[in-house]
Amino acid sequence: MMRALIKALAKYQVRNCKVLLISGLATLLPLYSGFSNLAWAYEPSTENPTGTPTEVAPTPCQPIRSAQAGGLTRFVNDVTQTATLIEQPAIGMGTLLEQVAPQMLAYLNASPFPEINQRARLARVPVIMYHDILPEKKVFFDVTPEEFEQRLKLIQQKGLTPISMDQLVTHLRTGLPLPEKPILLTFDDGYSGHYEYVYPLLKKYNYPALFAIYTAKVGKQMGRSSLTWEQLREMAKDPLITISSHSVSHKVMEGLTPDELAIETQESKRLLEMELGVPIRYFTYPEGKYDTQAVEAVKQAGYAAALTMDDNNEKLAGQSDNLFAIGRVGQSRLAEMVDVVWGGPKLPAFSQAFDFSSPVVRTNTTVDNTPFIFISGGKPMTIHAKTRDQVPKILEGTEAIAAVDGGFFSLEFLDSNAMLGPVLSQSEGEFIPGKRGEIPFLAKRPLVLIGPKSVKFVPFDYIKHNTLEGIQAEMPDVTDAFVAAGWLVENEQPQPIERFGRLYSVNELRHRAFWGINQAGQPQIGVSQEPIGSVDLGAALAKAGFRDAVMLDSGASTSLAYKGASLVGYTPRPVPHVVALVPPAGALNASCALVSSR
Repeated sequence: MMRALIKALAKYQVRNCKVLLISGLATLLPLYSGFSNLAWAYEPSTENPTGTPTEVAPTPCQPIRSAQAGGLTRFVNDVTQTATLIEQPAIGMGTLLEQVAPQMLAYLNASPFPEINQRARLARVPVIMYHDILPEKKVFFDVTPEEFEQRLKLIQQKGLTPISMDQLVTHLRTGLPLPEKPILLTFDDGYSGHYEYVYPLLKKYNYPALFAIYTAKVGKQMGRSSLTWEQLREMAKDPLITISSHSVSHKVMEGLTPDELAIETQESKRLLEMELGVPIRYFTYPEGKYDTQAVEAVKQAGYAAALTMDDNNEKLAGQSDNLFAIGRVGQSRLAEMVDVVWGGPKLPAFSQAFDFSSPVVRTNTTVDNTPFIFISGGKPMTIHAKTRDQVPKILEGTEAIAAVDGGFFSLEFLDSNAMLGPVLSQSEGEFIPGKRGEIPFLAKRPLVLIGPKSVKFVPFDYIKHNTLEGIQAEMPDVTDAFVAAGWLVENEQPQPIERFGRLYSVNELRHRAFWGINQAGQPQIGVSQEPIGSVDLGAALAKAGFRDAVMLDSGASTSLAYKGASLVGYTPRPVPHVVALVPPAGALNASCALVSSR
């Protein structure tokens, strides 16, 4: 419904587009009952004493965030601005739709509350938990101000982007991608060091953070130092700061009576909102412990999400059970986390367009308990080497930055580069037909066609497609072609076993190689790091965001190279053919041959 509405915009005169876009959004949003449970749907029970929210100037590491504006408010503002831009003749209507439509669809197709969106589960977002920051440590998990600033510098040096809790919850709910390397900083218990040391450093680096406060401690000396209400009010007014309830008394919530749970969740929320004048949307379980009754109490109190912690089972945010059990990682693991973060896959493109201009990016992720390595972006092409070799060797002397082993090849001679089926590659610049006795066995397998601006996967017709003229009839500007092993994903749908035809050992557990186009229109190559059957592979790749994907030569041939190094933990069988990705800046014209001496 939403996709059809947005497409209809292009059929209207420019002066009607703004009205249609805004009215369509206004009509659809009330119909979507899921928004009533989202963080951005909350309306505060008290007014901000300052009257209007304060905003910070945008910087490369932190988008503008209002103190009271949630995800939906910001999104509607973006839509309004986009609708205004529609009136500017210099801006293409199609470009505007491509920008706003995926976000609209993500919001309107959010996972049922409080489930975590499947796309968000592919991301790797650490929520780092700190406690006291003070000049002299008292326990092992204390951190000095100097150590804390060194960690902020590490975050900066590694190119990470600290995000707000609002951003994280919106991402977990809708699958909207975060910055490339996101991280959330949290601080429990409300120590005076949070105001004296942490808050000034957050402002210095313009980093957002969440502070979990239990109200009985505020302004009191309870074993350690405490924040005062005056300090909290100052912090709460800052758009960088999110305040979370941490209960009233910091009691472990497992085993509490319903009345006790109500006090810990509702009274703490009421008091924080009254004293600070900001909405309290999030809860943090004391000591990270909770049971089903505690979760229900948090829901009933009106929170949108809750943070937990388990020293024996630390989780990234996307690995959490649901929004009311968002896992965290102890601060001692920060140095480890900065090298694994990833904000998740891009949103599906609104159209079936292709994107050959994005940077080449490697990601490691796990889908359905199988680990994968994906490399996406750049411009796709193939290399048909003169002889068989390891994939990193085939890439030497070329502009390609990454490659996966390609189509099936003849095993008759160890050094032969003969392929099964027809092949056309920029590296040789000539079409080589398949052998007549072999090509009937390849019927209906995916014929891969690559052009300067697009890719096609069509069922191989051995009568029609064994000539250059035959494949040019499918794609006039074709530069590369070969027959792949089998269909894995088509139009975002995993393919059944019947689609593989007579492919040998189709569903045996093997290391698998594959390539295709992801839902953002980018070329994407990859391998499974553990053996997997072909049908399960297709299901996993569909969940991972592939629009179309085909299987390549797998088993002993499975190989993936990136920046000159092999990414598989074994020595694969040498191959003569690869699917490669060229960085956008080095993308070649269709008329240019990418020559490999291998």
